[in-house]
Amino acid sequence: MSYYDEILEAKDGQVLFLLGNEAIARGAIESGISTAATYPGTPSSEVGDLLYAVYRKAGIHFEYSVNEKVALEVAFASASLGLRSMVFMKHVGMNVAADAMLSIAYTGTRGGLVIMTADDPSMHSSQNEQDNRHYADLGHLPMIEPTTPQEAKDFLQRAFDISERYRVPVIFRTTTMISHERGLVEVSHVGKPREIVPFESGKAEFNSLPQYAMRNKKLLEEKISKIKDVESDRFVSIERGKEDEWGAIASGVGYAYLHDVISKHGMDISMMKIGMTNPLPERSIIKFISEHPRIIIVEELDSYLEEKIRALCQLKGIDVEIYGKMNSYFPYDYEFNMDVVRSGVMKAMQKDDTHMLSIREESPLLAARTPVLCPGCPHRASFFTVKKALKLAGMSDAKISSDIGCYSLGVYEPFDMGDYMISMGSSIGVASGLQNALSERSVSFIGDSTFFHAGIPGLINAKLNNAQTTLIILDNRITAMTGQQPNPGSRDPQDLNAAGNISIENIARGIGIDFVKTVDPYNIGEMLHAVTESFKVDGPAVIISSRECAILRDAKEKKAGRHVVYAVNVEKCTGCEKCVEDFACPAISMSGGKATIDPDQCDECGVCAERYVCPFQAIEVV
Repeated sequence: MSYYDEILEAKDGQVLFLLGNEAIARGAIESGISTAATYPGTPSSEVGDLLYAVYRKAGIHFEYSVNEKVALEVAFASASLGLRSMVFMKHVGMNVAADAMLSIAYTGTRGGLVIMTADDPSMHSSQNEQDNRHYADLGHLPMIEPTTPQEAKDFLQRAFDISERYRVPVIFRTTTMISHERGLVEVSHVGKPREIVPFESGKAEFNSLPQYAMRNKKLLEEKISKIKDVESDRFVSIERGKEDEWGAIASGVGYAYLHDVISKHGMDISMMKIGMTNPLPERSIIKFISEHPRIIIVEELDSYLEEKIRALCQLKGIDVEIYGKMNSYFPYDYEFNMDVVRSGVMKAMQKDDTHMLSIREESPLLAARTPVLCPGCPHRASFFTVKKALKLAGMSDAKISSDIGCYSLGVYEPFDMGDYMISMGSSIGVASGLQNALSERSVSFIGDSTFFHAGIPGLINAKLNNAQTTLIILDNRITAMTGQQPNPGSRDPQDLNAAGNISIENIARGIGIDFVKTVDPYNIGEMLHAVTESFKVDGPAVIISSRECAILRDAKEKKAGRHVVYAVNVEKCTGCEKCVEDFACPAISMSGGKATIDPDQCDECGVCAERYVCPFQAIEVV
């Protein structure tokens, strides 16, 4: 039995040690969901990893959709029939899904519909650290935030109940720390899926024409008002301290840090934890504040709670001193930790912080490290070759737009492939825009999963406007950065030639691109010729650099018992360092003036043995 099977088949009352995301997936199964859809994105990916592994046994429909908007539409359609459905994504995925979400907020739902957003403070794996709590205000939607893995599971079930009871989608927000922290979780029994509700024409219910939307806006406000009156206070818990003067309010991971700081330093501060952050539990907040004339508010990212609580106090005429972000007791940026929270609490209470640390300084024991592509990664060979082609063509100053994925690491030395990187699919749009100001040809990079997600409209636009760009589609046959999930071009990562895979080459040709070539990046000579030829094309050209992810290849080679060992022939090695400086494989280093290959890191791809990388042919198969 696999690890995921054990989570699925755990019995009522059993205690498991789960990631927050695993607890959420178990909570979805316990809630009796029928449909789950996602586009993978860290820090939400593990929810999909678990459901993908067990969905057949669990009897649910699960899919990796082409993007987050489509995933939400799939889940909404299922919920419109009375079935419980869930969609989950990382925080920037909500930007993609928002177009549908803000209309679905008006139409409402019949079955429970939960929209999970996993925010990423400190941008561990993201291009920004936006605070998605604002989407609850924008959409007039209820929002629930857990603090622990146990709450992640339990609150998700309550989110489905509220969604179903009030016929409204519910936003379920986590952050990286909540999604990735591990804790003890007591599971409940697995729920049964709902029956399909007999469906008649939904013109007035699920149609967003203005005449219906005007009515639905009023209904949405009525729903939110009822949720505030009936539900919001049920997500409040208070831990009383002996000290009446000071109180603290927090939610999510902020409360976890606050609780640890208060406990560790023996402070007698009363603490209020808010689990539903939209609509706010105003009655409970007013009562708590009236009992404590000095209030500390702990929250990551924006001053979302603080602004609402300050406005509430002003509206109700409550005289209270509030210490938060708006008066500089806590920072607006980056992920919190115990040092940040302790510092803010001590500063507010005018206590000496005997544990003062420089919160933002790097430890002197930690060297700054640039992230690198894995040994054997086909993207390394692609970047190496394109850089060589640009040099041969006298285009070393060409502008290069890149995209979101593993290959974004190509922006670092020695490849320097990336003057622009904005959002999913933006590489081609940026390339189209560059031609309006520049006369020379540009180069753009995008991955296979990202191409399906958001790159196709950009390529259509490039064709329409005859953009002078060479698009390199880095097809590693997987959604690699988020954990090797499938995508439309590789429905089954174990069988890359499975029926039903959607051909990137056919899409490019269908759009009308005349120059489309698929190459193997391990064959540097072949790719070099194709890229050089593409620079002579009038209009957009597409090179599909196709070779499976090194992690997938590694697993298959080991399973098949194949093992090839590469080593440096020191007699031939001149110490030119091209393999280290230009190719930058982390398995290769210099020792005693000669190159050496670490057999534990070597992925056995053999690209370094090509004469383009080692002109002296000093790297050989042992």
